[in-house]
Amino acid sequence: MAHHELSMPVDEAQVRALRVNDTVTLQDTLFGIRDATLIHLFDRGRTTRFDLRGHAVIHTAPNVRKVDKSAAHPSGYAPVCIGTTTSDRMERFTRPLMAHNGVRIIIGKGGLREGSLAAFRELGGVYLAIVGGTAALETTWIEQIEDVDLDDLHPESLWKFRIRDFGPLLVAMDSHGDSLFSVVDRDARSRRADVLARLGVKA
Repeated sequence: MAHHELSMPVDEAQVRALRVNDTVTLQDTLFGIRDATLIHLFDRGRTTRFDLRGHAVIHTAPNVRKVDKSAAHPSGYAPVCIGTTTSDRMERFTRPLMAHNGVRIIIGKGGLREGSLAAFRELGGVYLAIVGGTAALETTWIEQIEDVDLDDLHPESLWKFRIRDFGPLLVAMDSHGDSLFSVVDRDARSRRADVLARLGVKA
């Protein structure tokens, strides 16, 4: 296990150096994205003016407040509470995010499936897991909401955050075909089979 500090954006070699059980802290830029954002980008043909190549996205629909635009709040929004949502329902968007938009890192909770793991392996990407219920802590890692696109989808807009010391996050799926979620699933199924056998229950 190793710890990595990455200033965004990153290249493929930096991502492929990450292994399951490593930890990562991100600096500079992070993009927030969620179901509606992805549906509009990939099902409804919309585009974004943001360049996501080499960047990280986090599954979120942040709680923000509208403020006057200023140097401190260039987007006209101030962060209130920026937490992470469950990733699984956005599984089908992993490959297009990477192939069409150049995203390298996805941050979420609960993990993704085999299709995403294959995309990470083929295209060079990782999934960084964050502990559920830590929104208050995550918000302290966000210095500013720099910009926002597709804001008619608010709060599921495409957000551009300026971050500092975002992490540590756990590498839960890497570009080498390893996934902590697969290990947990196998272990749980094995323990279940053992318990059922001791109880005399046929699986």
